[in-house]
Amino acid sequence: MTEKLINSKPNGVVALILIELALVLGFFIFIMGAGSENVFGIIIGLLLILISVLAHAGLKVVKPQEALVLTLFGNYTGTIKEPGFYFVNPFSIAVNPAIHTRLGQSGDVSTKSPFSGMKSSNGNDVNIEIGKKQISLKVMTLSNSRQKINDCLGNPVEIGIAVTWRVVDTAKAVFNVDNYKEYLSLQCDSALRNIVRIYPYDVSPNVDTTGDGQADEGSLRGSSEIVAKRIREEIQSRVEDAGLEILEARITYLAYAPEIAAVMLQRQQASAIIDARKMIVDGAVGMVEMALERLNEGELVELDEERKAAMVSNLLVVLCGNHDAQPIVNTGSLY
Repeated sequence: MTEKLINSKPNGVVALILIELALVLGFFIFIMGAGSENVFGIIIGLLLILISVLAHAGLKVVKPQEALVLTLFGNYTGTIKEPGFYFVNPFSIAVNPAIHTRLGQSGDVSTKSPFSGMKSSNGNDVNIEIGKKQISLKVMTLSNSRQKINDCLGNPVEIGIAVTWRVVDTAKAVFNVDNYKEYLSLQCDSALRNIVRIYPYDVSPNVDTTGDGQADEGSLRGSSEIVAKRIREEIQSRVEDAGLEILEARITYLAYAPEIAAVMLQRQQASAIIDARKMIVDGAVGMVEMALERLNEGELVELDEERKAAMVSNLLVVLCGNHDAQPIVNTGSLY
């Protein structure tokens, strides 16, 4: 379906004046005909009144950053995108399949019910909402609920994204899909799963996230910009036929699933302790080497290999221990 733009000038004001004049004239002719018992005058008056009332349906208001998709007896006649007050064929119908569907800044797509007191599928209260036939061309944000997805290592993670999007082709949005807002929401969920399963949560060895056959350091936590870009491209490829443009996709929430969060926290703590210990040992060995070199340079004392080993052991215990060392004073001889 190709979008056809209606470039006619806003003529609603002139049409409204003519319609009101015709309505007044119809009442006048009807009253005069009824007073003189003129059947022809009554019929003409009634016809003018009927035509004037029906003509009111052809008055359309288009606001900035809105579009009106019109159909006539099932055929697509065109789209009005320029703001203004228009008069179109009174039998034309404005089409908006997502009239009762809203995309909030947070939460899933929720469909409004025409009845109050009802519950939506997710258990939330549903209020009465009168939708507009105009299609918004503004930049909008979809923030779907968090999803639990397994990463490439099989670890369940919870992730949420915010997608910034807008309608660029109204004909595709209306006629190519049933409901372009719900379609976008479902495609965001599917694309998110396809991308997340490629990456590990943290950097892991022997994992290829780029598809070039070589291990890399890509991860959900460390490569969020790259992951978000791939998610945006994946969603865009899926919603191209719906006339939507994905401007940006951002990760808004990322964490391990609750069932493994505690275990992964212990793993991260253990890794941090190992790294800290390694740094402490490297520093302690360097200090022992420096101490031995200074003793040899100053010739302050001569130590055999056994005493050097004992000194190195004592220094490493003091430097690498978690608690302060308790010295033991030897009051006897060195040997």
